[in-house]
Amino acid sequence: MGGVSTAERAPKQDRSRATRQRLLEAAVACLAERGWAGSTVAVVAERAGVSRGAAQHHFPTREDLFTAAVEFVAEERSNAIRALFPDGAAADRRAVVSALVDLFTGPLFRAALHLWVAASDEDQLRPRVTELEARVGRETHRIAVDLLSADESRPGTRETVQGLLDMARGLGLANLLTDDKARRERVVTQWAALLDEVLA
Repeated sequence: MGGVSTAERAPKQDRSRATRQRLLEAAVACLAERGWAGSTVAVVAERAGVSRGAAQHHFPTREDLFTAAVEFVAEERSNAIRALFPDGAAADRRAVVSALVDLFTGPLFRAALHLWVAASDEDQLRPRVTELEARVGRETHRIAVDLLSADESRPGTRETVQGLLDMARGLGLANLLTDDKARRERVVTQWAALLDEVLA
């Protein structure tokens, strides 16, 4: 009796996974460069080098594609930050602050920002983006707490860490208009000093 062997199935699954990843990466790049209005499934499919039908097989709607894309890259960035500090808590808090600020100054943040703006006007997209951002925010906060050795049972510690992440987001917004690396470095140094004092 015929059928598809396990050996035949594996390459097909690998191809499917690779196609999905190409689509997600292309979607993030499109959002960052063209914004929501210029980022259609057809544009992303062309950039990824796949047919529109293949794109819609993986992601039936535009909202599916773009929320999955931002989630995918957010996970990649979280993994990258953890990889910078494989032993967990870092002795050098400045390095941690700098890595967290970097999360908000790359193409992921630019793409996420376009998604937020679109979600503010698109009723179908808003609940998905709100839920995604809450999840990404919780994960980023957890990473920051771990890497800073912050004891959240102490009053004010949670708010201090959240303030750091809010400040990093603000620097990311400012970076969209002008890349003021020198100013950013001074702010990072000051925040690291404040954290050493508050979290000591």
